[in-house]
Amino acid sequence: MVRRRKSGLNFGRRKKKINFAVVKEVLSWTVEIALTLLIAFTFVYFIGLRTSVVGQSMSKTLNGGDQILVNRFVYKVTDPKMNDIVVFLPNGNEKSHYYVKRVIGVPGDTVQIKNGTVYVNGKAFDEETDVASIEDAGLAAEEITLGADEYFVLGDNRNNSEDSRYANIGNIKKDYIIGKAWFRIAPFSEIGFL
Repeated sequence: MVRRRKSGLNFGRRKKKINFAVVKEVLSWTVEIALTLLIAFTFVYFIGLRTSVVGQSMSKTLNGGDQILVNRFVYKVTDPKMNDIVVFLPNGNEKSHYYVKRVIGVPGDTVQIKNGTVYVNGKAFDEETDVASIEDAGLAAEEITLGADEYFVLGDNRNNSEDSRYANIGNIKKDYIIGKAWFRIAPFSEIGFL
């Protein structure tokens, strides 16, 4: 009588059948999760930058402490336009907080401030918001001609704003513009598009 061992290798075992329904379900879930992560990454990378407004330089439009979302994608396919509210780093200084200002002049424009009024290409600038007469013209007391990739920006609170009128900010290069401020998320009472 020959005894067989019950443990060890057994080449006579049957292979288990693959349950294709389970495999299909796992693949379906994997694709859905990957797609969700891709959409979330795209939204956060291109649109989801959130920043706070520092100071009162943009009041009445935006106030200090307001939380805004920045569209970082829009200026990869188009250029900033007059009256856009842009978020930028002054002189590209990555250690600085983000500045939020309104575009007044675009490349090739001439900007000058005379008697408290902003002139672009010799015409009074068409303001989208109610602003006070400018008391200090700064560098813009003389005509400024913008270069090929330069923008002239001002805060809406013109007499309480550090902007392109001053040498420490100056004209903003397109490379320093992070994106367009497009949606206020806080305070809750003022939530909405800008």
